[in-house]
Amino acid sequence: MPRERARDQEREADSDKVRSIFDAISVDSDPGEGALRRPLHIALVGNFAPRKCGIATFTTDVFEKLGEFHPETAIDVYALDDPAQHLDYGDLAGTIACNDPEDYARAARRINEAGVDAVWLQHEYGIFGGPDGEMVLDFVDRLAAPLVLTLHTVLSAPSERQREILRHLIARASRIMVMSRHSRDLLESDYGAPARVLEVIEHGAPDRPFGRHDEFKEKLGLEGRKVLMTFGLLSRGKGLENAIRALPAIVARHPEAVYRIIGATHPNLVAHEGEAYREELQALAEDLGVSAHIAWENRFLETDELLDQLEACDIYLTPYLGLQQSTSGTLSYAVALGKAVVSTPYVHARELLGEDIGRLIEPGSSEAIAEAVNALFDRPADLSAMQRRAWARGREMIWPRFADAGLRLVTRACPPEPAPGQAVPPITATPGLSAVLAMSDGTGMLQHGVGVVPDRRHGYCLDDNARALMLMNVARGLPVAERMKWSLVYAAFVQSAWNPELGRFRNFMRFDRSWCEDEGSEDSNGRAVWALGQTCERAPDQSLSDWALQFFEEVLPTLAAIESPRARAFAMLGACAVLRRDPRHAAALGCVRQGGDFLMRLLGHGRRPDWAWFEAVLGYDNPRLPQALIEAGLALGEENWIAAGLETLEWICMQQVSARGQFRPIGSESFGKPHAYLPFDQQPLEAQAAIEAACSAWTATQAACWGDHALTAWRWFFGGNDRGVVLADIATGRCRDGVTPRGANANCGAESILAFQLSHYALAELAVSAPLGRGSGMGGGLLESARERLV
Repeated sequence: MPRERARDQEREADSDKVRSIFDAISVDSDPGEGALRRPLHIALVGNFAPRKCGIATFTTDVFEKLGEFHPETAIDVYALDDPAQHLDYGDLAGTIACNDPEDYARAARRINEAGVDAVWLQHEYGIFGGPDGEMVLDFVDRLAAPLVLTLHTVLSAPSERQREILRHLIARASRIMVMSRHSRDLLESDYGAPARVLEVIEHGAPDRPFGRHDEFKEKLGLEGRKVLMTFGLLSRGKGLENAIRALPAIVARHPEAVYRIIGATHPNLVAHEGEAYREELQALAEDLGVSAHIAWENRFLETDELLDQLEACDIYLTPYLGLQQSTSGTLSYAVALGKAVVSTPYVHARELLGEDIGRLIEPGSSEAIAEAVNALFDRPADLSAMQRRAWARGREMIWPRFADAGLRLVTRACPPEPAPGQAVPPITATPGLSAVLAMSDGTGMLQHGVGVVPDRRHGYCLDDNARALMLMNVARGLPVAERMKWSLVYAAFVQSAWNPELGRFRNFMRFDRSWCEDEGSEDSNGRAVWALGQTCERAPDQSLSDWALQFFEEVLPTLAAIESPRARAFAMLGACAVLRRDPRHAAALGCVRQGGDFLMRLLGHGRRPDWAWFEAVLGYDNPRLPQALIEAGLALGEENWIAAGLETLEWICMQQVSARGQFRPIGSESFGKPHAYLPFDQQPLEAQAAIEAACSAWTATQAACWGDHALTAWRWFFGGNDRGVVLADIATGRCRDGVTPRGANANCGAESILAFQLSHYALAELAVSAPLGRGSGMGGGLLESARERLV
C-alpha cells in the first residue's frame, strides 16, 4: 500500500508538470496517412484534355481515376491552355493561358480563395510560359496550400536556368512525385531534395484481362498477322527510323509481320516543320521495300480506342534515342496489357523491364531490334511467357493502385487536423520567460537562434531590445528585482544605441559590443521611440518611467524628419502612450498631429478601388499603420482618422484571413511587389501586429469582430495556419521563426519569441473587457472563463 500511494502521488506530481510542446512535435514531422479525417479538396494543374499531349492525358487520367476510385475527393482542374489552339475544356474550375503572367496570378488567387487542401501540379519545362517554363515560379510562389509536384522530367545535365527552376520548385513543394527510382535518386543527389518529400509512384495503367490479342486482331482485320506496334505523338528522337530499318530482316523471317505506328505528329513539331518527319519515315519505308508492312494511324486516339488497338499487338517497340526519359505512359500501358516489349534502355525501360519483363537493346541499332523481335517470333512459347510476366508486373500499376497512392501522396502533404482534445491554451496560461532570458545576457537580447540555441555570431539589435523592454513593462510572474534587472539591461541597450552626434539611434551591435553602424534604419529609430513612450506609460517602476519620458523628449525632435511610414507609425504609437499619461504633452501632441496628417496624405495617394492602403506595396508590421491612425484619432478626437484607420485595418485583415478562416500573414516574399502579396514566409511579427491593432480597434468601437480577429491571429501560433504547425510553446515562451512552404522554421529568434510574448499580454488585456469568442466554438471556451481571472 505505501508503494501504491507513492506511485499515485508521483503520477499526480507528474501530471502537474508544465511540459514543452516542442518535446512532442517535430518541425519536419510527417502527418502520414489518415492525418485528414475528411474528404480532400485538391486543385489539379497541368495540361488537360482535349489538349493532345502525354501530360494532358496523364492529368486527365489523374482527374478521372481519382473521381472513379475516390469519389469523395473534390478536384478543381486548372488547365494550362495555349490560346492559339482554341480548345473547349468544358466545365473546369479554370484555365491558365500558358504565356500570360497575369493569368497565372489570377489562377493562384482563385485557388487560394477556394480554400483547397493542396495543389497538385504537373511539371515539364515546356508546358509553362517563359524561357524553360519560368512562369511557373511566380505561380507556385503565390500558392498558399501545400504544393504537390509531379516531375515528368528530371534532367541529369540541365542548363543552369533549368537547375534553378527545379530547385525553386523543390523548395516550395511539400511532396514530390516521380515515376522512377532514378529520378528520385537524381533529385536527392543533384538537386538537394530532402528524401522525406520524395515518393516514387509508377505511372498508372489500365486493368484489362490477359491474352485477348486474337480477339482484337479479328476486330481490326489483322487475323494471322504478327503485330508490332508503337503509339504516341510522333516526334524526332523516338527512333522510329531504326525500327523501320529493322523491318526487312524481320519480314524476311516472318512475312506476316506488320508494324503499326499509331498517333498524330506532335503539334509542336507540326508547327515547326509540318509533316516532314512522317514523310521522311514513309520515304524510308518505300526505299526499303517494307511500305506494305507498315500501317499508319495519323490521328490522336482516345484512350479506349487506343487500348483496343494495343490489345491487338504482340510486341511493343520503344526504340527511343534519348536515354534520360524517366517516364513513358505508353510503356506502362503496354506492360499492363501484357505485351512483350523491345526497347532501348532509357530510364523508365531499365526499371520497368528488368527481370525479363521485356528485352532491352542497344540504342540506335536496327540490327538489335530485328534480332530481338525475330527471337521472340521464332519461339512463341518464349513470347507468351514474356507477355504473361509483363501482365503480372502491370498489376502493380493499375489505376486503382495509382489512385490510392496518389491520394496518400496528397494527404501526406496536407496539414494534419487537430487531434481530439488539442486546443489553444487559455489566455490565463502565461508563457514562461525562460526563452527570453536564455537569449539575454548583460548586454541585451541576442537577435537570432539556431534552433533553440542563441546565436552569438549575429550579436544584438535595437529593434529586439526595444521590444524586450516593452515586454518587461507588461510581463507577469517575475519577481520585482528580477524584472527590474532585465528592464535596466534592455533600457541600457536602447540608451547606448543613441548617437547624439547624428541625432539617430544605431541598430546592430556585434557580440563584442562594438556597433556595426553609426545610424540605424528609420524603422528601428521609430521603434525605439515607441518603446520609450510605452515605458513611460507602463513601466512598473516610477524611476524607469521618468527616465523613459526624459529620453523620449530628448530624441523626439531630431527624429521629426523620418519618412518611413512604419517608423512614423511606431513613433506615433509611442507618443500616444505618452499622451495617455499626460494628455497635454506638447512634443507628443506634435508627433501625433504630424504623423496623422502624414498617414492621411499617404492614404490619399496610395488607395484605389481595390487597394485601400497607404502604399502600393505591403511589407511587415502592416497593421501598425492603421493602428497608429486609430490611436492618434482617439488621442486628438479626429473622427476621420479613426474612420480611415478602421477602414484600412479591416482591409488588411481581409487580406490576412484565408478562405478557411485562418490567419495568413502577408508573406515576407511580398516585399517590393506592387499591388500584390505572397503567402510565405509567414512571420510572428505580423500576428502580433494584427492582435495589437485589433485591440486598438476594439477600444475605438467595442465591435466584437475585432476580438474575433485577434483570436484568429492568436490561433496562428498554435497550428491555425496554412501548414498546421505549432509555433509557440507556453511552457518555455519560445516561438519558432514562422511558417514556410514546408512547415515551421525551426529557429527561435528574439523577434519571434517577443512577438508571441507580447501577443499574449495584449490579448489578455483585451479579454478583460471584450466579448471574445462568444458563439465561435473554440473562442468561447478559450476566453469566457478567463475574464474574471484576469481582472
